[in-house]
Amino acid sequence: MTDSVPAETGADLAGPADPAGWLTLPDVAERLDLSISKVHQMIRDRELLAVRRDGVRRVPADLVANRTVLKHLPGVLNLLADAGYDDEEALRWLYREDPSLPGTPAVALGGDLAREVKRRAQAVAF
Repeated sequence: MTDSVPAETGADLAGPADPAGWLTLPDVAERLDLSISKVHQMIRDRELLAVRRDGVRRVPADLVANRTVLKHLPGVLNLLADAGYDDEEALRWLYREDPSLPGTPAVALGGDLAREVKRRAQAVAF
């Protein structure tokens, strides 16, 4: 879990550019109908990704869809962690434009290419 504020600023930060693309942890808890402590546990267990933005821990909103976390997200996060990625680096990987996917791996996780994203995360680990 990333607790320090990265040296990057503004447009250099990974993740959604639009502030509406982020959820605070209480917002995530409400959306998932869980307690805030369960959301913290999900972050510790790498079932969900949270980073600090403007001093507040936030989650990209598109990683939480239909009142649940994207199905393959925990697996991808664990594969990236096994490859030595911290939360900021994992977020950067998820939001890096990829011309062979429809936009970014984060967007592809919500569609038919989720397994392909997982395979690519596995390849990063080796």
